[in-house]
Amino acid sequence: MKLLKHIGFFLIINFGALALGTWFMQNGPQSDWYLNLNKAPWTPPGWVFGVAWTSIMFFFSMYMAYLITIIPSTKVKILFTIQFLLNVGWNVVFFNQHLIGLGLLVILALTMIVTVFLYDYKKPMALKSWLILPYFLWLCIACSLNLYILLYN
Repeated sequence: MKLLKHIGFFLIINFGALALGTWFMQNGPQSDWYLNLNKAPWTPPGWVFGVAWTSIMFFFSMYMAYLITIIPSTKVKILFTIQFLLNVGWNVVFFNQHLIGLGLLVILALTMIVTVFLYDYKKPMALKSWLILPYFLWLCIACSLNLYILLYN
């Protein structure tokens, strides 16, 4: 029963983060500023971002529910909170403020936090560690997209 409560909690929080991020970026992906940027040739079509983030947050919610059930530590809670703030904050920095370099630093920091989850908890999470792998891989792609925009604009 505890696991189900954690799943519900993290689904609400993580999808809330998606909603907040979308709200903060407003019309960012359709703005003249973004549309006129030189983007990486491997930039996926817009709809892929929605599908990817929806899937990632579902799997990440499952991951966090299992992790917090197994290891209900302050460290896990702090890492999750930092991850939340960086995830939502990137939208403000990149799309609202157009700070591409700072955006890259934010997304690199987010990637490092997700890497800590992946590495530090791989033993207690065992096969459940696969649940955070899509998040990590997507962030690696996102870092490359952000870096390309920084270098070519």
